[in-house]
Amino acid sequence: MAADADPTEEDVRTILAALGGLPRPRARPTLVVVSGLPGTGKSRFCRDLRKRTGVVVLESDALRKLLFRRPTHSARESQRLFAAIHAAIERLLAAGVASALDATNLAERHREPLYEIAEKQGTKLLLVDVTAPPEVVRSRLAGRAQGADRRDLSDADAAVYERMRRQVEEIPREHLLVNTSKDTGPALDAISREMERP
Repeated sequence: MAADADPTEEDVRTILAALGGLPRPRARPTLVVVSGLPGTGKSRFCRDLRKRTGVVVLESDALRKLLFRRPTHSARESQRLFAAIHAAIERLLAAGVASALDATNLAERHREPLYEIAEKQGTKLLLVDVTAPPEVVRSRLAGRAQGADRRDLSDADAAVYERMRRQVEEIPREHLLVNTSKDTGPALDAISREMERP
């Protein structure tokens, strides 16, 4: 068991170091869990959320490439990645740092550890389901294949999107539904207000 713990600790340190300067601690930080299929606009939404609120964003695609030189997206790789991400989130929240996870989080079993972290840390939990019409997503993924956005670090293409569409599980808890083909300002405002509410 100890052999497994060491790489995770190193991974956590690597992730936390990559985040750079952290915002001021809050008395009760918020954990924002952003879910959605590839191409729905999760990362752009999270960038806008960071600008609006100062929340620290942990982007799974970027962190995968940070920890693995040539990502394979295998189950074992993903298990190691998310073990480190969850541990990093727990440390950030314990330090009073509001955090957002940008990942597909399509299945409830992937979201449940985040519920537990928020409960354990006594932090506010906000769930955001990011969507976009299929034709918009396919257009964005075509642009991704041509390198249209240098900030887009995802490897997911249209085939991955079609496969993952069959894996989506409804979020059973209260959550905010955001269609990124429309104005996301009201959703960002709502999250910002909720983060500031005592």
